Amino acid sequence: MKGTHLGEFEELVLLIVAVLFDNAYGIAVQEEIAKRSGRKVTISTVHSALHRLDKKGYVTSRYGEATATRGGRRKLLFTVTPAGEGVLNQSRKLRNDLWDSIPELAFKF
Repeated sequence: MKGTHLGEFEELVLLIVAVLFDNAYGIAVQEEIAKRSGRKVTISTVHSALHRLDKKGYVTSRYGEATATRGGRRKLLFTVTPAGEGVLNQSRKLRNDLWDSIPELAFKF
């Protein structure tokens, strides 16, 4: 289906949104990516990926409560949708099937 392909970075962002569960917002996703993968990404790159995932129906967003530490601004929080869960499961299955199909001798050069 056109427009539903999940790129490597989108998959990483979607997995991080799932990991952060109810606290997934731009900066938290950016920090978790750096912590878990060592990749330094800009906040605009994270926001672009979140926007693409939203357009594909893999995440949904809502505004959290305003906080004093954010100067009264609200966080835009993301959660994985059932479609997002489905595409992650498909991706995991494909990767696991490929790993399981590698002949044992393939890594013994």
